[in-house]
Amino acid sequence: MKPVVAITMGDPSGIGPEIVLKALTDPEIAPLAKWVVVGDTRILDKAGTIANATVRDVKSLASLDDFAFGKLDARYGQAAVDYVRVATEMCLAQEAQAMVTAPLNKEAVTLSGRQFSGHTEYIAELCGTSESRMLLASEILSTVHVSTHVPLRRACDLDTTRILRTIELGNAAMKLLGFARPRVAVCGLNPHAGEHGIFGDEDQKFIVPAIEQARQKGIDCSGPHAGDTIFLQASRGAYDLVVAMYHDQGHIAMKLLDFAGTVNISLGIPIIRTSVDHGTAFDIAGKNKADAHSMKQAMRMAARMANAC
Repeated sequence: MKPVVAITMGDPSGIGPEIVLKALTDPEIAPLAKWVVVGDTRILDKAGTIANATVRDVKSLASLDDFAFGKLDARYGQAAVDYVRVATEMCLAQEAQAMVTAPLNKEAVTLSGRQFSGHTEYIAELCGTSESRMLLASEILSTVHVSTHVPLRRACDLDTTRILRTIELGNAAMKLLGFARPRVAVCGLNPHAGEHGIFGDEDQKFIVPAIEQARQKGIDCSGPHAGDTIFLQASRGAYDLVVAMYHDQGHIAMKLLDFAGTVNISLGIPIIRTSVDHGTAFDIAGKNKADAHSMKQAMRMAARMANAC
């Protein structure tokens, strides 16, 4: 039996509707699951006219009036959050085995009056957990982050327990993706991983104990490695997973290595959620210029993980 996978439309005014439709018309993607789009039928029809594509199975929410592509609007931000909430509820109720999210716009969501730091954190809140992590995965490399959408000053306040838990979650996710014994490399925080304390003691004080505890649990884990070299080594096959200490340490490397092919996967939540790793691209929305490659990769990954469970 094919898994049921919910796909959120993203910000209605962005490229989400277009890339969802383009992905669903791909003959390699369509058979992988029973896809259910959560969004606005009228807007999907409008996007379909532009992209010459149609969608059959839609869980449609209330339609938006005076709609236009490429527009920053609080109503669209709220609608995008509503799509995520409904898809998450479908997964929690086991009406769907996974969900895939198209991009929303954090500024539009904030304009609606809601405090919002990102998909991962919001979905974790809906699931009643505070243990969520972000994994960026591609055919070249995967990276999991100890912290993501927090100020850099706060991200530097390391915690050994959190680092260990991140290693564990990343290791488990890689096994779900088919790696029997993932090779995990852990980044340092400071330049050259602290250079034996010359550039700070956080690496030895917080990261080393986490690595040692992970090894005791049977995880093939090493580090702390210098952040300026470990991604190159890993991308050449030395490691399967890199643990980044903060958002940009992992994101810059992954987007440079494989921007279009990288998929965002939420860890530490009781459901499967994957996502594109790009924004709403208001400047090209509604112009049939959006590339659906990242959405296709996210959909492949969701179907693959759902079938592995």
